[in-house]
Amino acid sequence: MSGEDERILQTAHRLARAHDLEVRGALHKPITPEQLSALLGPPGTGPRRSRAARKTYTADRLAQAIAAGELVNVYQPQVALATGEVIGVETLVRWQHPDDGMVFPDQFIPLAEEHRLIDDLTRTVLEQAVAQAHEWQGAGLAFHVGVNVSMDNLAALDFPDFVARTLARLGTTNRALVLEVTESRLMTNALASLDIVARLRLKHIGLSIDDFGTGHSSLAQLRDIPFDELKVDRSFVHGAAGNAASRAILEGSISMARHLGMRVVAEGVEDRADWDLLRQLDCDVAQGYFIARPMPAAGLPAWLAEWEARRAELAG
Repeated sequence: MSGEDERILQTAHRLARAHDLEVRGALHKPITPEQLSALLGPPGTGPRRSRAARKTYTADRLAQAIAAGELVNVYQPQVALATGEVIGVETLVRWQHPDDGMVFPDQFIPLAEEHRLIDDLTRTVLEQAVAQAHEWQGAGLAFHVGVNVSMDNLAALDFPDFVARTLARLGTTNRALVLEVTESRLMTNALASLDIVARLRLKHIGLSIDDFGTGHSSLAQLRDIPFDELKVDRSFVHGAAGNAASRAILEGSISMARHLGMRVVAEGVEDRADWDLLRQLDCDVAQGYFIARPMPAAGLPAWLAEWEARRAELAG
């Protein structure tokens, strides 16, 4: 807690967490007993960060996992803020390791990018997601499916044709697919990447700039690449109702996307305050734990029934 500028306080908060300290929150002086009590909560509660060493994997073992079908997809719903209607899902990959259980992507995606396995990994995930989208369409669930792609995928000149062939082979319309471009690193061949994204958009495949405001995503990408969707990173969404800097960035991103004719998806919606602010700011789509956690495809029907019970209240 401090009487310094709010942004300095938030920087100290992030720095402490980066050093693996347990941080309950940040309070700007003067504070009230009620604020302090709410932040501390009952004894034994609050965020805990595991200090256990994470297992590392070799490129050969990951290549074996891709070939053996050990990668599985889970799906996180996206809903229209105005109506609460489910309009799509984002596909998230997990590694179902036979010995270690469920391995999350931050433990193997960087490895795949470093050792040129990302193309095989992405194509595996995409084929599963497109097949699932076809199954959902047959059941009357007409929403789009988002699949994350790396800038490395956008260096392969055959990638647009692979995507189109996969959609045609599995009987899914091109407009049902949105490719979410995450710029974890800079383009290695900007000209080839522009060629590829232009051909994807000509095939009417959706293109989203993911985690906007972080990494290498920038205004230049919005100018040069024909994205039709902007995903605002969770770091600017959750808690923005109480953080002036995050709210300003969130409002600016929504306004800019609106002027560019892009749909806006807010990631990291974790509570009712996030939801209400996004509705107030006229954001298009919300995604986050407040709506649903990522789930296997088989879990979606039960969740849809639960969501319908909440939808009227949230969209009212």
